[in-house]
Amino acid sequence: MLPDNVKTQIRAIYKDIATALPNFRPRREQNYMVAEISKTLAGDYDKDRRIIVVEAGTGIGKSLSYILGTIPLALSSKKKVCIATATVALQEQLLHKDLPFFFEQSGLNFRFGLVKGRQRYVCLSKLAMLIGDDDSTQMAMWQTKPDNSQVAMMHGLLKDYNEGRWNGEIDTLDVPLPDHLWQQIACDKHSCHRQVASHRNCPFHKAREDIDTWDVLIVNHSLLFADLELGGGVILPDPEDVFYVIDEAHHLPIVARDFSSAQATLRGAGDWLEKIGKTCAKLQNQIKSNNIIAPAQAMQDHLGDLITQLNQVAQYCDSQTKHFANPENRLRFEHGKLPESLLILAENLAVTSNLALKQFNKMLSLLAEAIKDGDIPKHQSEALLAETGFMLQRLENLQKLWKMMAKEDKHKGAPMARWVELITGKQADYLFSASPIEVGFMLESMLWQKAAGVVLCSATLRALNNFDHFVHQVGLSLNDGSRYLALQSPFDYPNNATLYLPKMRTEPTDDAYTAELAEQIITLIDGEMATLVLFASYWQMEKVVELLEGKLTTELLIQGNAPRQQLLENHKAKCDKGEPSILFGTGSFSEGLDLPGDYLTNLIVTKLPFAVPTSPVEQAHAEYVKVKGGNPFLQLTIPDASRKLIQSCGRLLRKEQDYGRVTILDRRLVTKRYGKSLLDALPPFRRVIE
Repeated sequence: MLPDNVKTQIRAIYKDIATALPNFRPRREQNYMVAEISKTLAGDYDKDRRIIVVEAGTGIGKSLSYILGTIPLALSSKKKVCIATATVALQEQLLHKDLPFFFEQSGLNFRFGLVKGRQRYVCLSKLAMLIGDDDSTQMAMWQTKPDNSQVAMMHGLLKDYNEGRWNGEIDTLDVPLPDHLWQQIACDKHSCHRQVASHRNCPFHKAREDIDTWDVLIVNHSLLFADLELGGGVILPDPEDVFYVIDEAHHLPIVARDFSSAQATLRGAGDWLEKIGKTCAKLQNQIKSNNIIAPAQAMQDHLGDLITQLNQVAQYCDSQTKHFANPENRLRFEHGKLPESLLILAENLAVTSNLALKQFNKMLSLLAEAIKDGDIPKHQSEALLAETGFMLQRLENLQKLWKMMAKEDKHKGAPMARWVELITGKQADYLFSASPIEVGFMLESMLWQKAAGVVLCSATLRALNNFDHFVHQVGLSLNDGSRYLALQSPFDYPNNATLYLPKMRTEPTDDAYTAELAEQIITLIDGEMATLVLFASYWQMEKVVELLEGKLTTELLIQGNAPRQQLLENHKAKCDKGEPSILFGTGSFSEGLDLPGDYLTNLIVTKLPFAVPTSPVEQAHAEYVKVKGGNPFLQLTIPDASRKLIQSCGRLLRKEQDYGRVTILDRRLVTKRYGKSLLDALPPFRRVIE
């Protein structure tokens, strides 16, 4: 039960915040959200299922709600709060605005910070080797031959770190470093060893020392899954000691699915397996212990078997050229089932890669002992650790892929999506991939069962006015004890905004639709000062741009022609000067784009955001729904389109005083049976339908 003293504390903090915020309006929805979160996490509704799913419409103030609903309770029950977001923008808002404000007004004594993955920190050992005196090691480390300016840049980084002008984080660099250079010096779990001399001064481990003292941790979704995949409590605190707040939770299913997938080439893998063989020979020469002999010899045998088996799979693919004769050069295995001959090869690869991984780990343990005993000189040990760390990463990925390829799918659950793509070049290669279709079962075992409590929230979680689609995606159930809350935005939609569906001659399936789009856009932007046009595809956006050429007096600001932030700054600058501004964007502009007030008063949605199932995972999912007797269009496509359309329309009103018009140029909303349910799920705009 929620303790009375925590209830009193929450009410008092809310009053202090209300006093401190200018023009603050107490909202019933916000109060209710705070109360429901704290009561759910305290076990008032279900002691074994402390999970709440909240759709909080724009303007409710969800971040303040979950901060107030979690932190006082966490502090009183000696738990930590972990807030996971999908975007950097929200992380920055929490770190620099929301949490400092709450800390100041609440009077609570807590520490908070942003947790970043290893790859955001420099590995001093890699950096030193990259610019070191040993030419052979140096050239082996560089992926491509460096020019003088790149070498000078690396020297400058090391000097800045050693002299305290840089803390080793990529995000605090004065001058951005090209991605391909950063990847060569970034920290990673495989080459990060305590035996390395520079470990004592390691930026990543320095940052980790602070985390143990924090009460509130901000992370991204990927880092959350990195910890959960390791069993939880490795990167972040133990799940049973944490109240998780997963903001922007509509991203969760895709992030979880991508994190659980694996891919590897055949002939490319054969090349680096030969390099591992040379690395193993080097280890056998460097490590004086006789214990190295057996694993080194076994490893060479396994590597030979792996290369032979990969070549056998490549020969199989070479004999299946007709199946790759499609625009994607792709062969997807229907229902996730591999042909019998290929399945046998996959099972062999799964077994052999697992054996190789075990032997390689034995060798790495012996390497660690040798370094600890001082048997290997410092410069050699650091080079070996970096080299073996890279190899281990590749070997683990190979083992993961073939284990997923060979694994027998459970009859009750969805099958794995499995496919292979032909990579053309001097010598054809094949990229094998495997991915789960549904991740709910995984989230149940990794997070829902382990966590002290979970808050899942977003402005758009429902589709077609219910939680069914989201609940199925994340492995929850409407009657499993979890709480569900849909809170309407406090905005006055009928008076502040109009939803306009003009007459059109064509629908998106007609060839003449794109030309009519251009005509409609010319009419709809006439006399308007701040316009955003959202397209369903880059292709259609570019076609419309071509058709509009020479017909507009205002220069278009087009996604892809400049960085997103620069486009938005140019748009705002034009609006501030009283000049008309027109932004063209695709799906990514329908989410997280904040253009309040006069920065957006005219929103045009060209087409319903139906996702074409082009990815192998989406195709496999649709196939699975059909096998179960369902309708993929009604069960997957329509709910997904509903959520995306709500997000798109949500760009218009960002604050209570905002106003404007949303135009949707897709008559299927009124001509198709599913149109009414899509319309009814939108905010209650004043409607004008011609």
